[in-house]
Amino acid sequence: YFSRSPIPYDRENIDWSQANSHYAYKHIGLYGYKRDFLENFLSDQVGELEKIERLEQLRALQSGFRISVGITDVGSVGVDMPDDLKKISFS
Repeated sequence: YFSRSPIPYDRENIDWSQANSHYAYKHIGLYGYKRDFLENFLSDQVGELEKIERLEQLRALQSGFRISVGITDVGSVGVDMPDDLKKISFS
């Protein structure tokens, strides 16, 4: 599962400073797709979880696809908009 909030969400005792605790990881999204996957993915309906979280990965999971993940100790900077490119360097 992917979420923009800590999982599990402790409704009674949430401490946002602990968002990177032992059960949560920062997401570094690097995706590679085959053409047939993209064609199918784009024809699938947006599900309720994707609508709520605004995370397209949830559509893939809802449709039965698997997403491989790895764990790294390397940091990252979010690049979501063209202006974000100024935050990174290309070496």
